[in-house]
Amino acid sequence: MTKQATIFGGSGFVGRYIVRRLVNADWNVVVAVREPDRAKDMKTFGADGQVTLTACNICDEEEVAAALEGSQATVSCVGTFDRAGPNNFNAIQHQGAERIARLSSEKGVQNLVHISSIGADKSSDSIYSQTKAKGEESILNHFPEAVILRPSVIFGPEDAFFNRFAAMTKLNPLLPVVGADTRFQPVFVDDVAEATVKAVEGEVDLGTYELGGPEALSFKQLMQLMLGVIDRNRAIVNIPFPIARIMAFGMETAQSLSGGLIPAQITADQVRSLGRDNVVSAGAKTLKDIGIAPTAMRDVLPEYLWKYRPSARYDKAPG
Repeated sequence: MTKQATIFGGSGFVGRYIVRRLVNADWNVVVAVREPDRAKDMKTFGADGQVTLTACNICDEEEVAAALEGSQATVSCVGTFDRAGPNNFNAIQHQGAERIARLSSEKGVQNLVHISSIGADKSSDSIYSQTKAKGEESILNHFPEAVILRPSVIFGPEDAFFNRFAAMTKLNPLLPVVGADTRFQPVFVDDVAEATVKAVEGEVDLGTYELGGPEALSFKQLMQLMLGVIDRNRAIVNIPFPIARIMAFGMETAQSLSGGLIPAQITADQVRSLGRDNVVSAGAKTLKDIGIAPTAMRDVLPEYLWKYRPSARYDKAPG
């Protein structure tokens, strides 16, 4: 019997790793994305016809239903950092997640895996975290057998975390951060993908899992680790939360007045999120419960951050 899985958000950073692993596990994969033309390269991830791209906005009932046709498994890894507009936190992370679960149930999908995030909490002062929690709740209401994965910050070659801060060091003698003492437990993107595929194949007990790497470090310690990898000496400057909130207000105002032409480098909601540790909770199910030994940052960061070293043009990528 042909195995088919539909993945929503499959063209993103995490989604691409999941698709590759699904293909390697002999699944046919329907990648549901808003703009299929921008993800054509994904067709090369598998044999001819193994990866199909379909246009889908998860706010549209008919498009979500069509994307699920014939699939035995669903993966939901759609998220957003947009507070306003049609694709806002609530539309994507709450209502979108609910729609995917409800229609998956109606279509007779057997396994559903949802990628959420550590910190999902309806009582949080962060709207992002609130809608993540509401999305989880809605999914379980419609699909109680779902597996929910909550990763901490995800790292890997295409990440928007270490790459962003490493790039900043090339032009700035200072490295500003908000919440220098806030702790994170970064998890390797392919570990998240492996956990997802195991859940798709029914190899994971039902429930919610918090995914973190082997180390929990403060934001400042993470930046120190990154600076060591790229061989740069930069002063890490902690921006106090009151000042960060003022900066965020100004940046969001500029973004609004410019019609989005001037993107906000940090938002008020992100500042609120940075006030809470982002680590695996005591007693939570983890990667080890899925049978995966978490990958250490120190084993992976040099493989892709080497290009930010002062001598990068003379260096070769490790391996």
